[in-house]
Amino acid sequence: MAACAHADDAVTESSVGHWPQWRGPLGTGVSPDGAPPIEWSEEKNVQWKVELQGRGHATPIIWGDRIFLTTAVPFGSELTPHKSGRPGAHDNLAVSQWHRFIALAIDRLTGKTLWQKTLNEALPIEGAHYTASLASASPVADGEHVFAFFGSYDLFCLDHTGVVVWQKKLGQMHTKHGHGEGASPALHGSTLIVNWDHEDKSFIVAFEKHTGKERWRRPREEVTSWATPIVVEQNGKAQVIVCGTSRVRGYDLSNGSTLWECGGLSANIVATPVYSDGVVIAGSSYEKRAMLAIRLAGSSGDITDTDQVIWSRHRGTPYVPSPLLYDGALYFHSHYQSVLTRLNAKNGVEDPGPFRLPGIGNVYASAVGAAGRVYVTDIEGTTLVFTNGGKPQILARNVLNDRFNASAAIAGKQILLRGEKFLYSIGP
Repeated sequence: MAACAHADDAVTESSVGHWPQWRGPLGTGVSPDGAPPIEWSEEKNVQWKVELQGRGHATPIIWGDRIFLTTAVPFGSELTPHKSGRPGAHDNLAVSQWHRFIALAIDRLTGKTLWQKTLNEALPIEGAHYTASLASASPVADGEHVFAFFGSYDLFCLDHTGVVVWQKKLGQMHTKHGHGEGASPALHGSTLIVNWDHEDKSFIVAFEKHTGKERWRRPREEVTSWATPIVVEQNGKAQVIVCGTSRVRGYDLSNGSTLWECGGLSANIVATPVYSDGVVIAGSSYEKRAMLAIRLAGSSGDITDTDQVIWSRHRGTPYVPSPLLYDGALYFHSHYQSVLTRLNAKNGVEDPGPFRLPGIGNVYASAVGAAGRVYVTDIEGTTLVFTNGGKPQILARNVLNDRFNASAAIAGKQILLRGEKFLYSIGP
């Protein structure tokens, strides 16, 4: 079962062939019909390369022949720089200019910009960690719309020609340490979900996708998180699953009621959970290491430390990059380092893992998979390609002249890599 739906039916084939959301059509990091190249460089297998304005770490979204991106572009005269006044603020970018918050569509074949829309202009109330951006939430698309989310700078629904259908202002987010915003929206059928965890009154809210009408809103007793919600179906009933410092929770998609909750993760939740065969796997790594595999069948109320948690681990768990779930194998980084573990998702047994990725530095982008291969891109522009299944065999080490924090997108024979300066289309 796919993690999120992108049409008015349950997900499945409607989103295959596209990369409609953060973590792809299945919500697992896998492109089921993808077959991108194994090798590339600045001189090899680059179909096109376009320079990008501003700064954004959102994943490129692919629907049909269009690529949708968001970015934040500074403009105007420089003001006296200010940094976040949040307690414990550190390693943050100073804000010294107003920003334009922009969505754009790019022709998938040529790299030509089809349209570009300034959706908001604002002087940011806070900057972000130096590794982050003011446009880190990934858009989500279906066959009608694309939804661009800029957190404190509003949520927008556009059609595929760039016309704004509706806009919602949700407030001002105050993140832990002033490190910035990043959780992406989730779309299932006609319902769009936004999670708003921060250092003030946190909540989760559901909108009707066509009109922007609020369907329900529920308070959350949580501090800042950056994890994107996923939507899964259990016994024909859709539920929203959201990780938090206090609890991982499952909400009824139809009305927002809490179905179950489970404690055990750390603070500073970043990694998005994955789902397969009735089991949700969530992990975190900050002041402690934690990963939980939760059986949805029979989960009700507080299931902390019950048999509904079918396995757990407390070492080498993910922090920034989200796990990749590929053919029953669960891949994740130790924190955000170049050490990768592979588990059997059903029982949590290491198979083989952990193993060090040669020639790779720190990793913020999440791994992706296609055609029996795994692709891991580090901050410095190196992508390591290796086999899925059995003992990993390194197939290629590919280097581009850019820095990468955004996660890759795959559709067909194309892989899109968004750098700090350029968007690369890699293909035969």
